[in-house]
Amino acid sequence: MAFNPYNIDLPITDVIDEVKNLLKSDNTLIVNAPPGAGKSTLLPLALMEEDWLGDQKILMLEPRRLAARSIASRMSDLLGDAVGKTVGYRVRFDNKVSEKTKIEVLTEGILTRMIHSDNALEGVGIVIFDEFHERSIHADVALALCREAQQVLRPDLKIMVMSATLDMPQLTSLLKAPAVVSEGRQYPVEMKYTGDQDMMMLPEMAARTILQASREQKGDILAFFPGEGEIRKTEELLKKDLKGFAIHPLFGMLPQGKQYAAIMPNKEGKRKVVLATSIAETSLTIEGITTVVDTGFGRKQKFDPKSGLSRLETVQISQDSADQRAGRAGRLGPGVCYRMWTPATQHQMEPHRTPEILEADLSSLVLDLAKWGITNPNQLTWLNAPNRASVALASEMLHQLNALDNGRITEHGERVHKLPCHPRIAHMLIEADDHELLDLATDIAALLEERDPLPRESGIDINLRIETLRRFREENRLGKKFSRIEKIASQYRQMFDIEADNGPVDAYETGLVLSFAYPERIASSRPGNNAQFQLANGKYAVAGHRDDLAHEQWLAIAHMDARDGLGKIFMASPLNPRDLAPMVKEKEVITWDTKHGGLIASRDLRIGSIVLQSKPLPDPDESELVQAICDAIKKEGANLLDFNEDVEQWQNRVLSLKKWNPEQNWPDVTTPTLLI
Repeated sequence: MAFNPYNIDLPITDVIDEVKNLLKSDNTLIVNAPPGAGKSTLLPLALMEEDWLGDQKILMLEPRRLAARSIASRMSDLLGDAVGKTVGYRVRFDNKVSEKTKIEVLTEGILTRMIHSDNALEGVGIVIFDEFHERSIHADVALALCREAQQVLRPDLKIMVMSATLDMPQLTSLLKAPAVVSEGRQYPVEMKYTGDQDMMMLPEMAARTILQASREQKGDILAFFPGEGEIRKTEELLKKDLKGFAIHPLFGMLPQGKQYAAIMPNKEGKRKVVLATSIAETSLTIEGITTVVDTGFGRKQKFDPKSGLSRLETVQISQDSADQRAGRAGRLGPGVCYRMWTPATQHQMEPHRTPEILEADLSSLVLDLAKWGITNPNQLTWLNAPNRASVALASEMLHQLNALDNGRITEHGERVHKLPCHPRIAHMLIEADDHELLDLATDIAALLEERDPLPRESGIDINLRIETLRRFREENRLGKKFSRIEKIASQYRQMFDIEADNGPVDAYETGLVLSFAYPERIASSRPGNNAQFQLANGKYAVAGHRDDLAHEQWLAIAHMDARDGLGKIFMASPLNPRDLAPMVKEKEVITWDTKHGGLIASRDLRIGSIVLQSKPLPDPDESELVQAICDAIKKEGANLLDFNEDVEQWQNRVLSLKKWNPEQNWPDVTTPTLLI
């Protein structure tokens, strides 16, 4: 279908010819264009009839499901087509494509799976990475794999990276690709700084700022918040004081119909206030916005390698993110942005957001690379290489789940990789299937992937959530929170072709299924410590003293926080000790006893770090004794060794010589270096 983008008055049309000419000779291109320039809709359509594309497809990656659906819909409207004909989309558990689909808009994880099923991406002419500045881990992995395919298998495969705010010199240098810049026609946006805010009072201060903006400005208002909690509190406050406006929340977990209501014009002609997370920063066009209120905060998952857990943190946004948000006010005409911070704070913000690959759980990444046959991530081209410690931790966990063996993917790992979920969840579903507990596992998987549907005072027992889900499902009255969970559970049931089970729940079976997903979070009660538990990974955690599970002997922990010292348990299930028998291992352990100043050698029966039985080891291996002493010195050497005043003076003299005479190559004799 021929399409003429030049009769559409959007800024990107000024560079379409340049993009086309460069793609005739180059296999990689970078496009930098501001929000609202039209790059996401017009560029893919403009490339459909290019000779080099032939009968191949265009794949375009979007970081968010709502954006993927809405962009596919917008392109289809421009063609006068239904979604799924010439232009379609694929997102998790939902797609609208056909054999004739020429352009597929995907969320990023979908592309990674497509590459694994066909390393050469046969039938694909170009892969477009839209909104690449968001730097999701899926986008980074997909780009690395596409570059590998391009360099090894498909030199004709074209890659186009598009963004509104990019570190252009770094990207052009890494990809060795030309860049096209569209200046756009962004209208001026006036900045109003309202002063730094207390996070504890954010909804109240945001509501006050939105009310001020509603009085001072015309048109619709878009306000940015860290997450759903702040949005809901602000919504309640505004309903009392803001009359004559339609107030719409907008966040990822909102039902699709309500998401579209937020981005479309109000049917009754009312002014709108859209209360959104960072989902509204890019890609989406929200009609009628002239004013932005920015709280200056966002929320992201950060992985803690020390605990092996991810936690959701509220963080100050970066300058490029603030610019993206402000730009939403200048699409229709001159606009205003109320920034809820000071000019001094603006200057102190980080210039660019931290790429997710540097902070995220890398389990899926490591498994993806193992599926590709790559055991060392440094073999690939990365904009930011994944952290070695996080890679090692992810690899250790995947070996524990039997998904990897010696760094290479196992037959079980192949089964885990095929399922569209986190490796832990996939492993749990497969193991549960083998134990004839799959119907229970699908309910648990959905609960683990979503927020806790019950209030915190309900206690930590996950079985209460499963029972409530099953009761509501049977009575067909799921409500908002449980309807989302049931949707995911039903998708898992469809995947395995099983029926829903609304019968009673065996708490011990739940504990067993959870132990498949989190073997390192099998926990044993500590004698004499009420409600405290030791985990198989050596950590300690506590349940509320009055909680129903506080006095259980064994728990399988699903959710806990990542604090140092004593963690807090949020969701768990009791475990039957008889189910733990296959997990018990015999291990010879030699450790240094700091308190008594000597080595302890024992033969233990353990589940991870939990000692079930310990006997003295009569004749330990001498080399292991030496290794135990070395390990103790590395860990506590400053306390174990006699680093007296004479030693410290010697260290200072050598370090002074090293500083004054660098050409003499004096050694580093600082205490941490000596203890390595």
